[in-house]
Amino acid sequence: MSQSKYTPPKVWSWQKDENAGHFGAINQPTAGARFDKELQKGKHDLQLYSLATPNGVKVTVLLEELIEAQLLDDYDAWVINIMEQDQFGSDFVAINPNSKIPALMDYSVSPPQRLFESGSILFYLAEKYNAFLPEDASARTECMNWLFWQMASAPILGGGFGHFYAYAPEPIEYPINRYTMEVKRQLDVLDQHLAQHQFMVGNEYTIADMAIWPWYGVLALGELYEAGEFLDVQSYEHVQRWAKAIAERPAVQRGKLVNRTWGDKQLPNRHSKDDFAQL
Repeated sequence: MSQSKYTPPKVWSWQKDENAGHFGAINQPTAGARFDKELQKGKHDLQLYSLATPNGVKVTVLLEELIEAQLLDDYDAWVINIMEQDQFGSDFVAINPNSKIPALMDYSVSPPQRLFESGSILFYLAEKYNAFLPEDASARTECMNWLFWQMASAPILGGGFGHFYAYAPEPIEYPINRYTMEVKRQLDVLDQHLAQHQFMVGNEYTIADMAIWPWYGVLALGELYEAGEFLDVQSYEHVQRWAKAIAERPAVQRGKLVNRTWGDKQLPNRHSKDDFAQL
């Protein structure tokens, strides 16, 4: 790929490029199902269809935290292999027309409720089980401030920095510098805030922490894009303290493994609390 000057055409048209990087073979500029495929369904009310990417881990961490708090009995989680294009199957698209993980069905209500977008799922479950969402109006608003901050900021880290630093066909200085600058600014936002607070909302562990940690906490621990040294993550001491504290939570350790298909420990499909004993 050349860095020579590019002149955009008057009307852009898509041409499939098999050399377009890690996800180039599956990306298209159109929505909708590409083939018929049924989703499996287990015995529990909550059926999750996901993958252990940061957005997927947000939800499995919350589900495991609800179990830890004895507020939820159990749930089923089915792996969606995005590299095999499972997210474009007809049943999945019926839950999430945007063809992104995670997606959730709640069969405890009539009619069954579909949920997509990780932030929406976190808020729905927190309200449903009256947990990890502050009751005080001011604290609740602060929680939502940070939840929406994460939803707006993570595309810079994932689709921006992550793509050009880790997945693009070749490194290009301008976008890497542009997104590195913004990711480090975001880490500084968190570091300054966490210098004054134990968690994102004072001393209360909430869905805001669960949303931010799989992206920025894991990044701070050097486990995302292998970019820890490049971003000098150790210099953000308050993010480090927060990230390590959350990583020690048993529910977080379990949540990271659900719908995981890589690494030493993985649990692609989860149907019972007892499944972890087999790892």
